[in-house]
Amino acid sequence: MSNALSKAKGFKKSKSGTYVSMATTAFGALGVAKQIKKARSEHDTLRLIDATVSAVAIVTGFAILYRELKRLGDDDVLLG
Repeated sequence: MSNALSKAKGFKKSKSGTYVSMATTAFGALGVAKQIKKARSEHDTLRLIDATVSAVAIVTGFAILYRELKRLGDDDVLLG
């Protein structure tokens, strides 16, 4: 049980966990895209700025996750 628990705790630092985080981030990007489209159609500058800042945060988060994926390389927590 202890081994399974330690693997579960290490999931976030594994390749699989990183892929799940990237998918979640990509899913969030869809919401931001809808928010941008709605703000443009309503000519709402403040919402457009908010959506743009959110989009930049998503791009930054995705870049950090990609860097983590590169760092993991063959040192996958769940595999060994």
